[in-house]
Amino acid sequence: MRLEGKVALITGAAHGMGAEDARLFAREGAKVAIADIREEDARKVEAEIAEAGGEAMVIMLDVSKEDQWEQAVAAVVSKFGKLDILVNNAGISGSGESDSSSTNAWDRLIDINAKSVFLGMKHAIPEMEKIGGGAIVNISSISGLVGQESIHPGYNASKGAVRLVTKAAAVQHAKSGIRVNSVHPGMLPPMLTSFQRGDPNREAMNANVPMGREGEPIEVANAVLFLASDEASYITGTELVVDGGFTAK
Repeated sequence: MRLEGKVALITGAAHGMGAEDARLFAREGAKVAIADIREEDARKVEAEIAEAGGEAMVIMLDVSKEDQWEQAVAAVVSKFGKLDILVNNAGISGSGESDSSSTNAWDRLIDINAKSVFLGMKHAIPEMEKIGGGAIVNISSISGLVGQESIHPGYNASKGAVRLVTKAAAVQHAKSGIRVNSVHPGMLPPMLTSFQRGDPNREAMNANVPMGREGEPIEVANAVLFLASDEASYITGTELVVDGGFTAK
């Protein structure tokens, strides 16, 4: 298995793409820390992993709070002995904001989507340096590459920040054996969850995708797995777009 013997901390892992990452990483041999604010959902993912023969732990983590990051990383190292992989997946959408000029929305989007990535790397990297390296995968979005209508600009700004802080960390920590990359999902849940399947708005969004369909969480998880694995040993500071060709137009 590709992650045999590795320890991974995944944020926002109680649901959606994060949960898919956690299940896949566990199947590939990693010990997984499921970090989220939704304890009940996180426990369900933990139970699924255990039932399948994997090993996981749940950590309650508000990713915008530095003290909680300190505690989370310490808890992982205490239980599993080290930290090899960090997946910064936690985030919130900007599509539900009715006021695109809301300062409160801007602050919330930057705190949860961008500041959290900085904090996660700040506290994970020293543990990776202790073991001679590691891999960090930061989840951005196609919104970090292109502008969009009907979305709070803070979302684009936060996801663009994730893209560039990834490149900065990759350059700064390459000599320590730490690889840092970003993944940019396109049209797929949870981005589309405000529209039911069959909704004309959802269908219109998917019609703009060259492949003619929305993506599935496992398709993003497979990309994250690759970048976190040793198969990507010479890849750092890059962005992997998983969008069915949307940004290629």
